[in-house]
Amino acid sequence: MNSVRAKKHLGQHFLRDENIARKIAESLRRNGSYKKVLEIGPGMGVLTKYLLQQPDIETWVAEIDTESVAYLQEHYPELAPRIIAGDFLRMKPEQYFSESFAVIGNFPYNISSQILFKVLDHRNQVPELVGMFQKEVAERVAEPPGSKTYGILSVLLQAWFDIEYLFTVHENVFSPPPKVKSAVIRLTRNKTEQLGCDEKLFTSVVKAAFNQRRKTVRNAVKAFAIKPGFENHAYFANRAEKLSVADFVALTNMLEERGPNVK
Repeated sequence: MNSVRAKKHLGQHFLRDENIARKIAESLRRNGSYKKVLEIGPGMGVLTKYLLQQPDIETWVAEIDTESVAYLQEHYPELAPRIIAGDFLRMKPEQYFSESFAVIGNFPYNISSQILFKVLDHRNQVPELVGMFQKEVAERVAEPPGSKTYGILSVLLQAWFDIEYLFTVHENVFSPPPKVKSAVIRLTRNKTEQLGCDEKLFTSVVKAAFNQRRKTVRNAVKAFAIKPGFENHAYFANRAEKLSVADFVALTNMLEERGPNVK
């Protein structure tokens, strides 16, 4: 098998530029906190080959496309025992990794946000992620407060990871070329162990605030009750995009779920 046909329903756009593939692989800091890396959606292995050249990490791949799996088994036989044939979004990482592992990949754009949410769920096992995303998604994740691009993903990820926008990638280095530019970002797990608020409520508050981002926070979070004494706090007069992670933590502590007798 000499090549794999890109499949539109899987969002496949195969990277053809070797220099960019090498640059992505070298963007892993490998700060000693992990010895294994999982590549999601390796396709024909343009990035995989540079990961395999790094002797101090063990490379695993997760690939849903059976044609790509067959190609990788043929062209990278040393990788065969570490090819997970299946959907990363349905995968239980603890079945394959008993310790920390990094995540890397040229991610399919149609599931890239879902990949980030999955990594967020396993944040204590994933100290680092380096990934190629649609440029708009990459900017949204890395954006600081105050921008119209700043949103739910920005806050939830920045609560747990330090995020760096590394470089932009032109569409003509892919086959087939996507209709948008791409970008590579790096997420590094920060030192936060606990947010200092109810973390489930925090997520609900962030989502509620941004789902009605044109409204003031007061109007956007009406589903929650404001604790006595905080009714006139300045946060409620702002819009969600103005609030930092720390602000959202403080806001969460001012709110509570509405009980059956709370109006």
